[in-house]
Amino acid sequence: MINSMRKNNINTKIRQDTRQKEGVKKRAARVEEIFSRLSSLNPQPKSELYYTNPFTLLVAVVLSAQATDAGVNKATPALFALADTPQKMLALGEEKVRKTIQTIGLYRTKAKNIIGLSRLLLERYGGKVPKTRDELMSLPGVGQKTANVVLNIVFGEPTIAVDTHIFRLSNRLPLAVGKTPESVEYGLEKIIPTRFLQHAHHWLILHGRYVCKARKPECYKCIIADLCDYKTKTPAN
Repeated sequence: MINSMRKNNINTKIRQDTRQKEGVKKRAARVEEIFSRLSSLNPQPKSELYYTNPFTLLVAVVLSAQATDAGVNKATPALFALADTPQKMLALGEEKVRKTIQTIGLYRTKAKNIIGLSRLLLERYGGKVPKTRDELMSLPGVGQKTANVVLNIVFGEPTIAVDTHIFRLSNRLPLAVGKTPESVEYGLEKIIPTRFLQHAHHWLILHGRYVCKARKPECYKCIIADLCDYKTKTPAN
């Protein structure tokens, strides 16, 4: 009797393990297919921020906090024409920076941070943009998202920079569910196949910006709609 019960328990555990493994494989295949389709649509995605070198990219990403790329791009060509290095930015001064970027939200704080990070780049890093997350995050106005963008674009690191688009998209599909950008970032890094990590955050940002929009996602033109669990699909007009 006891041996029979043990045998039944073992068989039940084997069936549970098998179902769990099948579920893991199915989820992995779904993620693989999502990024395969996004990759085929745009094999070499690029940032939509205007920049001319690593320093100007860093500045542009700092300016993009709580602002749109389009809004930032309206101000940065004039700013970078005046100052495209830390030395030139310091020489330009906070007041001139402030006036040049005043169309961008929080421009006073951002002007102060740009001058501050320019000074630290010269004092600590010889005027070069540092290559590690911790070093980048030691600069004024640079958080984890900004550091990840710079590491990805400038240094080719397979980082995931979770902005509002990726946060929404990852929870909506879902891919990695989380209540904070950090938890979503960690979840995405765990499930995205290595071969897609380099461009993953660009694909997700662009998809969230132009297709899977916040208020009215355009599900009718979405190439991964059949892989999405979002129930309230938006039909074509």
